[in-house]
Amino acid sequence: MRRLNLFAAALAALCLTGSIAYADAVAPATIRVGVTPGPQAQIMDEVKRVAAARGLPLDVVVFDDAGRIDAALAAGRIDAASFEDATRLAETRAAHGYALTSVAPTITLPMALYSKRLRSLTQLRPGATVAIPADARGMARALVLLQNDTLVTFRDSAGLHATTRDITGNRLHLKIVTVPRERLVKALDSTDIVAISSEDAASAGLFAARDSISYEDARSPYADVLTVRDADVHAPWVGTLVAAWHSDDVAHFILTRYQDSVRRPW
Repeated sequence: MRRLNLFAAALAALCLTGSIAYADAVAPATIRVGVTPGPQAQIMDEVKRVAAARGLPLDVVVFDDAGRIDAALAAGRIDAASFEDATRLAETRAAHGYALTSVAPTITLPMALYSKRLRSLTQLRPGATVAIPADARGMARALVLLQNDTLVTFRDSAGLHATTRDITGNRLHLKIVTVPRERLVKALDSTDIVAISSEDAASAGLFAARDSISYEDARSPYADVLTVRDADVHAPWVGTLVAAWHSDDVAHFILTRYQDSVRRPW
């Protein structure tokens, strides 16, 4: 009887220890989220506030070099990231073999069409000059924007990798020129329209909702995504983080802070 009691006590102690260990395992630890400076970091601070109120502590880790974020996530130095779109994530995953997955859209930093000569696209005349980025990614994104504005068409097979060689229709016979990214803002002085990314425009004091004559839809294929490791996709904290991101508080913050120059695709 004495031995049975001792065994029962030992078993109870083991169960208690196991319960404590299990509780520690499921208790929300601080989740480290990697972002880039600017809107991503600013919005993530608001997400952090909302998530904390829901029992999920976040640590916002700002990377000056976006090229380091996916590597840090894959290596476990951070737990999630928000800084790139699904296409770029797929390219990085394929190139490096990272086991990373997007779990939700976050924000769209819209590419826009700017002009010093025109106040709207309706003023565009045949033969006008349009400057677009010379790099492959920027060129494709600009062509998608021009196609959405019914200014050009290109082969469906080109998709998000379209180049000027894929153009099949140009109803106004626009002269489309490619310009290095760092010279696009300057090209506003010599061309009718320039397609400029959100980051480069902001550096020049330009904002899509205020200064452009057309800009990307919120549900652009270039919307940024929240990314986690494959192994964490179904972790409870991921759902809480997504819910915080897509909360009314964060939506209100984005609208009031950026007046639609940062757009939400959810």
